[in-house]
Amino acid sequence: MEHAVIAHLILREGSFGSGREREAVADLADELQRAIEERGVGEFDGEELGEGRCVLFMYGPDADQLFEVAEPILKAASLAHGGVAIKRYGDARDPDAVEVKSTFVTAFS
Repeated sequence: MEHAVIAHLILREGSFGSGREREAVADLADELQRAIEERGVGEFDGEELGEGRCVLFMYGPDADQLFEVAEPILKAASLAHGGVAIKRYGDARDPDAVEVKSTFVTAFS
């Protein structure tokens, strides 16, 4: 069964964010990818930007383990302030998959 952690972040400078925000997204994505791979809890599958938001996609066999790795990284990122992460326990096509939302309050708030 594939679980997911999907983080939704707010871009404050334009529909696709400023150059500074896009650079911060790339750095955050690299950090998440490294940490997830090093801990062997799944994979970082990329990001989408648009409409003033950034969505980060992470998948693995256990949403709680993925979130345990991703949460401190997201909380430390000023870009994540005000964002949310959704832990999904099951496949996206499964109507019975449980989803749990967590809000980020970062050290930069």
